[in-house]
Amino acid sequence: MSNAAKLSPDEVEEARKRRIVAMHLQEIEGNPLTPEEVAMFEMFEREAWPHDRCLAYILAKAKTLAAE
Repeated sequence: MSNAAKLSPDEVEEARKRRIVAMHLQEIEGNPLTPEEVAMFEMFEREAWPHDRCLAYILAKAKTLAAE
């Protein structure tokens, strides 16, 4: 994947901030993220994946789980 297809460091930081807020909201609602879910989002940030790639990954994983 080329660097053009990755998020900028500023975009990654914004995504990280949104994830932290979302995680707190999920905890308040009694539905905290699992360690695996947290690790997945951290991977997205570490690898600087664009949002459309993250969405495609999550949808593919959901389809696989639904088929089981």
